[in-house]
Formats: sequence, C-alpha cells, structure tokens
Amino acid sequence: MEQSNILEAKNITKVYPGGVVANHNVNLSVRKGEIHALVGENGAGKSTLMKMLFGMLAPTEGAIFVDGKEVHFSSSSDAIAAGLGMVHQHFMQVPSMTVAENLILGSETGNAWKVDRKKAVQITKELSEKYNLNVISTEKVKNISLAMRQKLEILKALYRGAHILILDEPTAVLTPQETEELFEQLKLLRDSGHTIIFISHKLNEVKELCNRMTILRDGKTMGTYEISDLTEQEISKLMVGRDVSLDIEKEEADFGKEIFRAKDLFYADSFGKTRLNHVSFSIREGQILGIAGIDGNGQSELVEAIVGTLKPQKGQVFLNGNDISCFDVRKRQEAGISHVSEDRLRYGSAPKLSLEDNAISKVYYTSQLRSSGLIDGKKVTAYAKRILDEFLVKFDQPSQSISELSGGNVQKLIVGREFDYNPDLLIMNQPTRGIDVGAIEFIRKKIVEMRREKKAILLVSADLSEILSLSDSILIMHEGKFVGYIDDVKHTSEHELGLYMLGVKEDSKEQIGGACCE
Repeated sequence: MEQSNILEAKNITKVYPGGVVANHNVNLSVRKGEIHALVGENGAGKSTLMKMLFGMLAPTEGAIFVDGKEVHFSSSSDAIAAGLGMVHQHFMQVPSMTVAENLILGSETGNAWKVDRKKAVQITKELSEKYNLNVISTEKVKNISLAMRQKLEILKALYRGAHILILDEPTAVLTPQETEELFEQLKLLRDSGHTIIFISHKLNEVKELCNRMTILRDGKTMGTYEISDLTEQEISKLMVGRDVSLDIEKEEADFGKEIFRAKDLFYADSFGKTRLNHVSFSIREGQILGIAGIDGNGQSELVEAIVGTLKPQKGQVFLNGNDISCFDVRKRQEAGISHVSEDRLRYGSAPKLSLEDNAISKVYYTSQLRSSGLIDGKKVTAYAKRILDEFLVKFDQPSQSISELSGGNVQKLIVGREFDYNPDLLIMNQPTRGIDVGAIEFIRKKIVEMRREKKAILLVSADLSEILSLSDSILIMHEGKFVGYIDDVKHTSEHELGLYMLGVKEDSKEQIGGACCE
C-alpha cells in the first residue's frame, strides 16, 4: 500500500444472500488531504462499498486499510473510532431537538441523568467557528434551513473525530449559492488535512470540487482518474458504457387549450404553519411548467393538493374546466391525472410486491386485465412486460420484488406506469432525484415526448439544470408562495433561480399572477 493513501479498499467483493454480486474485486485508493469523487450509475455498487468502509456491512472478500493498517469493522462505531465519518443523503437528525443537542446525541456531555446543554452549546459554537461551518446552536433543527442541516451533519462527524469524511449526494437539495458556500467549506477542510470522499451524480460539481475520481460500473472498478484528464462526456461514457447527453432537444412551444388550473390554494399544517399561501396557476396543452424551490417551501403540499392526498383549507383545482376539488385520489386519476411521486419507495411503489403488481396498480380493477370478470394472469404479465420493455427496465422476471431493482430502474418502472395511463395532466415530482445519468437521460427524453403529445406537465425538481433544460416556463416557490415567474427560460441562469429560492429576489404579485395565471 502506498504511503500517501490514507484509505484503501483492495479487491473488495460483496456477495449478498441469494448470490447477488454487488461488488467484484473493487479497488479504491484515497490520498490524505484530497477530495476524491466516487461516481457510477445506481446499482453500480457505490452504496455497498461505502457501507463496507463505514462498518455497516462486512466484505465477502478483500481488505480495507486505514492509515496503512488493515482494519476489520464490525459496526459503524468501529469505523468512527478509526476516524471515518459518513454524512448520509437523508439526514440523521431529531427535528424537535436543538442543533447542539443533535450534535452531541449519542456522545452526551454531563451524566446519565442530566445532559449539560450549556456545554453542548459551547462545543457547537467552538466547533462551528473552528471549521467555518456556522450553525445556530440553540435553534431547533425543524426550524433551520437544509443547508444548515447539512453543515450540522458534517459537524457531527467532525465532533466524533472524523478525519475521513464520506459525503453522499451532499448538494442534492441545495441552491447554487448554498452549494458554492459548501464547496468553500469542504476545500477549507481539505486544506486543514481532512480527506473527503464525494459521491454525486452532478458531474459538473465533481469537476469543480474534486482532485481525483474512481468510477464504478456494474459492481466493478472502471479506473481511477485525475479530474482534469476527463470531460463530463467521457465520465458519463465510463459510467454508463455509452455516450450520454442531458441536453434534451425540444421543439418551440405550441400550447393548446388550458388543461389545469389551481385557484387560491391555502393550506396550514397542524402546527399552524402556512405551507400554501394563496397559490394560483394554470397549465396548457403541450406546456411543461417547472416549479423550483428549496425543499420544504410548499412544493410537496402543492402536489398533494392537486393529486388529492392533502385537503387545503381554501381554494379549488380544475381539470379540463371541471372542478375536481371534492374528488378523491382515484377519481382524480380517472379524470386524467398521473403522478410520479417524489419518494419512489415510500409513495410511488409497494417495495414488497412484484414488478407486475406495481405496474398494474393503477388499472388492476379495470376490465382491461380481466377475463370473465376475473383478473387474467397472462394479461397482467403481458401488460407489465410491455411497460418494463418499453421503459428499458433491467430485471430478471416480472414476478420479482421491485425492491430488488436499482433506484434508476424503480423510477423507470414508475414513470412507465404513469405515462402509460395516458393522462391529460402529468405531475413529475423530483423525477430524476438520486438516479444515474443514463436513467436521467431516458426519463427526460420521455417527458419531452409527452409534451410533444400535447400533455400538460407540472415538473417539480430540485435539480435546477433539469428545470432549465425541460421547462417552457418556471414558477419559483419560497415559504409557501410564488415569488417569481420566468417565461424566458433560455436566458435564465441557475444563479438567478437561486436568488428567488433564497428569498433574496421577488417579483410583484401582479407580475406573477398576470403572467402565469391568466
């Protein structure tokens, strides 16, 4: 092992019960004081490798070295003791507790009966100043921004002595301005001697931030490269095995009649916090309307109010001129709404059920899958397989559990099911979040195809490059209301969207209402 390598995974193989090979002779060498990117498609083996490095899984074969010494982790506690820290994509925090309380959780100061909260606040302030990761130590986590929650996760790892940080998609929910700030902080950590493994699907960010990268494909190492030696296109090809382009071509807008209208939607949650603040807008045939905003600013509630899983205290929704405000979820679907949920595993699919069951979940009760009044197994299999094949889902057999698929393949199945329903209004909520570039390219092309078929499309996405490349017009949400409307999408930057999202920039109600709702 080279002296400069602070962390090395050598010839790592992981075979799960049932014979599924997640990693096969994978090699990863990370130098002290570098930011090292780990990239690959969903299902390429990144998560499995990171879990083994962090003690959450044991390798079937191979060895892991930290600071030149072979280690055998039986838990994440062993990895933490060895100086590793992992910041998961989904934050491990207790929202009702303060920032300081979350920081020390599990490593409390004081005694078994009483936590020394003053000491916790002091530790938080000192640590945040030391690493330039400024947080409000006394504020409850539920009241702070996503960017500050990200900083808190990093501080938690540093508090526990981490000098090697594993960051899993750390910019997925950040604005360009917040991402820029995070990168400056990560570079300072690097310059102070910390080592960072940066996992991301955003290749432009990888190019900007990282020193070197290791690419995985189909559970194998495709190589480790100097960042400056590869273009984004070359990286994509190594990840996917073919040329990939996320610059999706679409024709000039040719809108038809109005398909959907939301009128004065207002919703306050059980705590009295306003989530939708008198929101109105409309969408026409052949239009992709993008909704941009930092997560938690009302986008999820807006989608739920449209699909029927949330009932606003005020307002109406119309589809094809008909008031559907009192319709339940199924009736809204039957009226012409399809919905790709932001959480594919929790809301978009039934993980324990088969691919067939998930594919037919919107039509199982209709006559098209029945013979003599009973569900026809052959029709079910044919229906499911048609969607699986058309949307290029990689699978073994239609009867297998959907939980066995990678995230990108789960998403393609869900998109295929919703598109096949032939809706008038298609709602896409975070359609490509956390999936690989190959699946992103495929799904974006399918969205544009639906636009070409004159479908009305509502696109909600935290990926601003996606919003800008696909949308015909964009509404920006901040604190439950629309603060900006953009119809000149070609001449708009991610930076400008970020200003609206942060509440720094705001259009007048007349500008927004007159442009998007008339």
